[in-house]
Amino acid sequence: MVKLSVVIVNYNVCYFLEQTLLSVRQAAAGLGEPVEVFVVDNNSADHSVAMVRQRFPEVILLENKDNPGFSRANNQALRLATGQYQLLLNPDTLVEETTFRRCCDFMDAHPRCGGLGVMMLDGQGRFLPESKRGLPTPAVAFYKMFGLASLFPKSRTFGRYHLGFLANDEAHEVAVLSGAFMLLRQAALTQVGLLDEDYFMYGEDIDLSYRLTRGGWQNWYFPGTRILHYKGESTKRTSVNYVLVFYRAMVIFARKHFASSQAGLFSFLINSAIWLRAGLALAQRLATAATPVLLDAGLLYAGMYVLKSYWEVNQKYVRTPYPPQYMLVAVPLYIGVWLATTWLSGGYDQPTRASRVVRGVAVGTVLISAVSNFFDNWRFSKALIVLGGGWAVAAFVGRRVLSHWLRQGNLRLSEARPKTLAIVGSAPESQRVRQLLAQAQVPGKVIGYVTPGGASPALPRPDYLGPVAELPALLRLYGLTELIFCGQDLPASQIIDLMASLPAHPPVAYKILPTGSQYIIGSSHKDAPGDYYALDRSWRLSQPAQRRNKRLLDLCTCLIISLLIPLLVWVQHRPSGLLRNLGQVLRGRRSWVGLRYLPEASRYPAVLSPADVAATASPLDAATRQRLELLYAQDYEPGFDVTALWRGWRRLGG
Repeated sequence: MVKLSVVIVNYNVCYFLEQTLLSVRQAAAGLGEPVEVFVVDNNSADHSVAMVRQRFPEVILLENKDNPGFSRANNQALRLATGQYQLLLNPDTLVEETTFRRCCDFMDAHPRCGGLGVMMLDGQGRFLPESKRGLPTPAVAFYKMFGLASLFPKSRTFGRYHLGFLANDEAHEVAVLSGAFMLLRQAALTQVGLLDEDYFMYGEDIDLSYRLTRGGWQNWYFPGTRILHYKGESTKRTSVNYVLVFYRAMVIFARKHFASSQAGLFSFLINSAIWLRAGLALAQRLATAATPVLLDAGLLYAGMYVLKSYWEVNQKYVRTPYPPQYMLVAVPLYIGVWLATTWLSGGYDQPTRASRVVRGVAVGTVLISAVSNFFDNWRFSKALIVLGGGWAVAAFVGRRVLSHWLRQGNLRLSEARPKTLAIVGSAPESQRVRQLLAQAQVPGKVIGYVTPGGASPALPRPDYLGPVAELPALLRLYGLTELIFCGQDLPASQIIDLMASLPAHPPVAYKILPTGSQYIIGSSHKDAPGDYYALDRSWRLSQPAQRRNKRLLDLCTCLIISLLIPLLVWVQHRPSGLLRNLGQVLRGRRSWVGLRYLPEASRYPAVLSPADVAATASPLDAATRQRLELLYAQDYEPGFDVTALWRGWRRLGG
């Protein structure tokens, strides 16, 4: 009989899924009993399916042709699973080698335990409070949504959502388990039913946990093993979208399980929280994006006022004040042009370069001077326009230099604070890390490597720093800002131990190179998407200026297609898809031309691939399509998109 069935639902996280499956393979070997592993892929575009087939032939792979949601995808595998225990596991996790054995032993020892959760740590080794949760009753939900739970996390009244008053290192019976790691007894699932498919994402774990307790089973938090959970990656928790989806799931839960009076109150609180939290999240994002522009505009307006006042007194032939419309209308228009041309020139891109600012302001100055000639009533002094352009350069560059100095500690705009890296692993794997970092053009200096064992190598290389026991001292000695662990040389348990035990100050970022992988992955914050080092980081296609140019070209193309759609729809291979693709491109979810066949395709989703419109009479094989896309991404120019659109205008319907 199969002891354990593992179910992983994946959507466009190939690089994290690879690490998860490697750790699952080790944990399954540590269990010593039969284990079956399911991966349900929800129509990923990043070659997750090909990776699983190539590297993990033992996995039972279920391929969906669309994205039916988390609950439905899990249920597909659960209906096929035969294990005594069945584990729902996120694709952005890392489990210890003993995790499955210890969890199954706990379940064996607690026959009324229907569900089990474990201690979860984020990508920096910090405890995740959602490892143990209480039931979100109206009162508990109110405390969470309006911030009282965050202010008083250990309160038995306000801290009941994350049960902060319970010790993290002790086992407890809890109300709610996390869907990131949810070990379930097959007998309990048979009694209470599978995941509720009314939930697309979020809430299904709360619903199932509640039904388990209502069915007479217990849910336990078990800290006897730990996992890493790169929280945010498998679901791409952008702020506004997360607020809407999560809290609407809470409304579904309330309507199903609370009395009508409670459900009504709960729905009111939830909807109030949706608007409040979504509004705050949107305002925060807008403020973050607008602050540099508003600072530049304020500096420019103040400077133009000073220049105008000086010019009125010292330089005008007739010393009379400028009309009010100069500062009320003309100067704001000048500022708008200077800001727009600076943005189009890349003056707000990172890393900042003064040359982009100068180029943008110069173009704006010429444009303002030329256009003002056509308006006699608004033709003010050209000297003020030129002086304003000079002040714009000085103000824009000066603000950026000051901001850069405050953040990075130097006055060189294009030079970020350099990363100081060390590699924890064997000499061969550390050399492979160096090669991957060089190929991905990661800025930083690799100080050396630290061996995972206690003894020094017999013939250490010149860049050998010491054994892993000396790592805390090495962090201070060399001022290390990033550690890269080699999964080939360190077991997951040792990596997690080091992340959790190394000093938090000064802060150090952690990344892992999984065995045989080409991705170095990690996450810097519990709510931030996972990050990784890979070859696509050096592509021109990934540069901010090119992404902006590409977006402007997409919008112009949308305008042309909108005007010609009565004609275009009749010549499309798939007419019904043209309107759908037009809407997706307008919303920024796809580009007209991009990647479809490379593993990184999910980062650059597109209607057309340059490989789709290649000038060839015979079909291309997979390797050739990928090679053409790689050349497109490495050397990208907007003209490539224009050529592809011209050749593939009959395929815009998908």
